[in-house]
Amino acid sequence: MMPPAPLERLARLCSIIGGLIMIALMLMTCYSVIGRNFFGKALIGDFELTAIGSGSAIAFFMPLCQLRRGNIIVDFFTTRCSDLTRHRLDRAGDLLMAVIFLLIAWRCGVAALGAKENMGASMLLGFPDWIVLTSMCLPLALAGVIAGTQALGQLAADTQEAR
Repeated sequence: MMPPAPLERLARLCSIIGGLIMIALMLMTCYSVIGRNFFGKALIGDFELTAIGSGSAIAFFMPLCQLRRGNIIVDFFTTRCSDLTRHRLDRAGDLLMAVIFLLIAWRCGVAALGAKENMGASMLLGFPDWIVLTSMCLPLALAGVIAGTQALGQLAADTQEAR
């Protein structure tokens, strides 16, 4: 059972934002490499911006990854299990992913508040840490909601089938 259409649209929007971040990082890297090799001028802090952007982009890709169940599944131990057992394990996995995503989103929010209070920033550019942490909260929370919806939606469908 797929999550409701608004969750799917939000997951796709997050994925587009993540893609735009990665395109910006690619263009910045090209600019820095060309500047360093041909003009002797590198972009200062390019590695910081790459780390910052990559972390944020990964968070933005998570909702669509969860929506499509694109996470790695290790089925080595369950290949001999019944379909029902594998199905139940998948539902438990969805619930666990929901809890994990929501916990990470919560901790990113707490860390963002701490970084804002402490004025935490990157070393070279002084880019505020709280901005990156805040940008990760919503997509990670959305991934958690999608995982929970998948688990509960499938459990509800299973209960209906059993009747």
